[in-house]
Amino acid sequence: MLEINKYSVQGKEVGKIELPATLFAAEANNPRALLYEVIKMYRANQRQGTSSVKNRAAITGSTKKLFKQKGTGNARPGDIKTPLRVGGGMAFGPQPHDWYTKIPKKKKRLALRLALTQKAQEGEIIIVESFEMEEPNTKFARELIENLVTGKKRALILIDGSAPAIVKSFSNLPFVSMNRADSTFAYEVMNAGCLVLTEDALNKMVEVFA
Repeated sequence: MLEINKYSVQGKEVGKIELPATLFAAEANNPRALLYEVIKMYRANQRQGTSSVKNRAAITGSTKKLFKQKGTGNARPGDIKTPLRVGGGMAFGPQPHDWYTKIPKKKKRLALRLALTQKAQEGEIIIVESFEMEEPNTKFARELIENLVTGKKRALILIDGSAPAIVKSFSNLPFVSMNRADSTFAYEVMNAGCLVLTEDALNKMVEVFA
């Protein structure tokens, strides 16, 4: 197991904690290819697929032949809706399309464990005892992030369950995102510069994903 520092809610080191190998020491035959495949499918599933242009069938215009077929020296004219003319329809343009692809559950969870493993190897996992907030406090949240996260990194905070006060405290901070520990996914982890978890969130992830 990998042992890392544990911090208090004030950002002070209070001890050590071991990261379970089931989540933070995952292995695969080709981890980079698996992560690429799962993240690519996830991002494709976020596409709305509403891009659309008008082809020549959807253009409003006359079908009259613009000039005679022969004798002018020009190319054969067609009608005014041809893609070759200004104002005509678009040839082979985008049409509404469903980009959704179902990601296999085992593959999705293995990709998450590989992403967590990579973050652990890079030393980008931060464990906090808990975020004890009775009411929203953005100033306190900003100071905590500044104490824990070195440099301007995109931080992902994972908590166990829903905590409105905590969510509101961190929601206004730039480069900080939040999610439930049992709802996180590989792309979210890889897109973050560092991962901040509470002890309860870590235990929940072990329960759900390990």
